[in-house]
Amino acid sequence: MRIDKFLWCVRLFKTRSLATDAVRREQVQVNGRVVKPSVEVRPGDRIALREPPIWRSWEILVMPASRVGAKLVPGLMAERTDFADLEKLEMARLVKAQHRPAGEGRPTKRDRRDIERFTGE
Repeated sequence: MRIDKFLWCVRLFKTRSLATDAVRREQVQVNGRVVKPSVEVRPGDRIALREPPIWRSWEILVMPASRVGAKLVPGLMAERTDFADLEKLEMARLVKAQHRPAGEGRPTKRDRRDIERFTGE
């Protein structure tokens, strides 16, 4: 199965085109190598996905026939990310969330645009 289709099937991406774009932007590695969206993956391969500031990694256990429900995903692949990296990711999320006062809820569309202009994204 193609890597972009696999990432979509195991619900790491909402759409297959988002998965393809991530692979093209070199945010996905298979067995430690940056790959193209058409690369075939098999059980036993290791997939790494860039989730700043870390690389999250999984090992493929079983290939799905098609897109599966969220409850079935743990049976298809096993998380291999180090615990220290997961702690780094959680700390980064907490720091990012700290800049917003508690109770304000989601930013509006205008707030989001202002934030993106300010951060340069």
